[in-house]
Amino acid sequence: MIKIEEHFDKLARKLYGRPINQCTTAELYHVVLQLTKDLMEEKKYNDGDRKVYYISAEFLIGKLLSNNLINLGAYDEVEKILKDNGKSLTEIENEEPEPSLGNGGLGRLAACFMDSIATLGLPGAGIGLNYHYGLFHQVFKDYLQCAEKDTWIEKDSWLKKTDVTFDVKFGDRTVKSRMYDIDVVGYDSGMSPLHLFDIETLDESLVKDGINFDKTAIDKNLTLFLYPDDSDEAGNLLRIYQQYFMVSNGAQLIIKEMKDKGFDLHELDKHVAIQINDTHPTMVIPELIRILTQEEEFTMDDAIAVVSKTCAYTNHTILAEALEKWPLAYLEKVVPVLVPIIKELANRIKKAHKDNSKVWIIDDEKRVHMAHIDIHYGYSVNGVAAIHTDILKNTELNCFYKLYPDKFNNKTNGITFRRWLLECNRPLAAFLDKTIGTSYRKNADDLEKLLEQKDNKAVLDEIRAIKDQKKAELVKVLKEREGVDIDPNSIFDVQVKRLHEYKRQQMNALYIIHKYLEIKAGKKPKRPITCIFGAKAAPAYVIARDIIHLLLVLQKIVNNDPEVSPYLKVVMVTNYNVDYAEKLIPACDVSEQISLASKEASGTSNMKFMLNGAVTLGTDDGANVEIHELVGDDNIYIFGVDSDTVIKHYEKADYVSKDYYKKSKTIKEAVDFIISKEALAVGHKENLERLYNELLNKDWFMTLLDLEDYIKAKDKIFADFEDQDKWKKMMLINIAHAGFFSSDRTIAEYNRDIWKLK
Repeated sequence: MIKIEEHFDKLARKLYGRPINQCTTAELYHVVLQLTKDLMEEKKYNDGDRKVYYISAEFLIGKLLSNNLINLGAYDEVEKILKDNGKSLTEIENEEPEPSLGNGGLGRLAACFMDSIATLGLPGAGIGLNYHYGLFHQVFKDYLQCAEKDTWIEKDSWLKKTDVTFDVKFGDRTVKSRMYDIDVVGYDSGMSPLHLFDIETLDESLVKDGINFDKTAIDKNLTLFLYPDDSDEAGNLLRIYQQYFMVSNGAQLIIKEMKDKGFDLHELDKHVAIQINDTHPTMVIPELIRILTQEEEFTMDDAIAVVSKTCAYTNHTILAEALEKWPLAYLEKVVPVLVPIIKELANRIKKAHKDNSKVWIIDDEKRVHMAHIDIHYGYSVNGVAAIHTDILKNTELNCFYKLYPDKFNNKTNGITFRRWLLECNRPLAAFLDKTIGTSYRKNADDLEKLLEQKDNKAVLDEIRAIKDQKKAELVKVLKEREGVDIDPNSIFDVQVKRLHEYKRQQMNALYIIHKYLEIKAGKKPKRPITCIFGAKAAPAYVIARDIIHLLLVLQKIVNNDPEVSPYLKVVMVTNYNVDYAEKLIPACDVSEQISLASKEASGTSNMKFMLNGAVTLGTDDGANVEIHELVGDDNIYIFGVDSDTVIKHYEKADYVSKDYYKKSKTIKEAVDFIISKEALAVGHKENLERLYNELLNKDWFMTLLDLEDYIKAKDKIFADFEDQDKWKKMMLINIAHAGFFSSDRTIAEYNRDIWKLK
């Protein structure tokens, strides 16, 4: 067994020829990286006769140094050794680049799941792609989002090059893949590999300006970017190339590992469970069938039967953009080898359900519905929060639920407490250790022991003091990174997530306008308010980029108005990512979870904020519903119409945003400000007018429907903040009930109900 202090010193001298206290921060990062890798060598991979393969287009794993040290039980000792040598582990952590392997909640969830699979000792592996530039690195220029490549791969990193290669045959070429692994360490447990596939002919120099590149040069661009711009045919085709590349490698790896273990492929379902994370990996179903029929001499019936008992599907949203429908012509161009299989699968369904075109795989417009493949030819379909699963069963996928009621189940999402408490809020974790013991670290339900202290003034005061400490730390970060001065005693109101109209950052912006106008009219809040945003908008999502533009315009107007800025500040952080989230979430007072009811399948930032003592302001949507049930009416602020009302509005097509605009002076003033002289003096007429017209003439996600109720709820939560005795108790109750949202619980449920691993 490695003696950490002795090994640490040896590594420093071996790599840089001098002791720890004489190494630079950059040098020590590489020393600690190697030390952590060496400690991981002592761990074994979780293995067994039945294994889950979690296939996902995204794995937003975040920086791994601290997380791995915590899971290895070595963090405190390494921190002390560095401190004794006059060095800071926090500064060393800042040297680590963040892997650009995901974008939003889907990818972050997959990362949490990998951590929990490893922690619970389950045999499992992740399968994805090794994106060299991720989505993009976000910068702001002239109050607009600009996209630059996000370089993260270094010579010395967590990536391990393996000897595993496969040939992947497209319609117009064959490419050779190379598998890279990132080992995921479980907390006080074994490891699970994250397999990331790449091509060695990739040419990073293809990217010339921003994130623009030749989308047709597949041999050179295949793993450059996550979700390449799909506003043209070339972008759509590239996405199909990526998806098939991912699943073909995954399928070939699964078959190889089955054979290596001497298992009979006719018993694939007894040894393998494949979890399809949203529709991006759907082609793994026809690809496995293709391999079994064309290379392993299976009959079509036998191949379909065994694959259908092997694959399970997670639906993450009812939004059309995530329920992919690919034109058959695109698939014929990129993956002609799969088309006969897909047509065979489609014909079987059409024959069995000739009068129910809603469940067909290929529709009358010759589009292939990927989710329909997953549902028909998988054995499990799960939603990711109770309300989301109910919506799938009762409305969005009701025709499938009637066919396969036994396939449908709910698995409410979760987060890993190792990162979102032990790592990012060490003072709170230490306080919990002292107050309720350490058992919650492995059994998150034990956080409920904290409820015994809900009337203990000393405990409540300490929770408040820790929050204030994290707020003070964030003030420094925002000054360093964004150049903005923030009052640490202000209310930190935070909305950080992907920028999408359904998440309704635009409604938050309208509140800011409303509050700005109130202050200008002499109505000042009791306490200053700081509204913090972090979000990336997809490059081709025009309205989302316009919302970012409005937020940046408001930041300029509000923060530079001497009459308003003492009472209200706006901050849009640059390039929101896991690293930024780890600084923002522990400092948050008010957690903004304001999606249109029925549209947010689950959300996971709501869970992270709750765990760190923030109070939720939200709609009854996604996992907010379960948070509401756990903490009770008095410890959450719910506003807005319910999901049934929203669904009925869509069914009847009777929502007209202009009606709300005309009826309400408050709404009219806020919306009109978007194209006011003040806004146009800072922003761009084209962007602001487009957003104004969108809200007034379309407003697909019903911003104006809930705006007045949102303003009322938000003003109430800010007023209640002044009663700190009440607020501290709300913080404690939220922390105490957060245990349900551990991804360990989620993964245990996946295993119990779907995977059935030993």
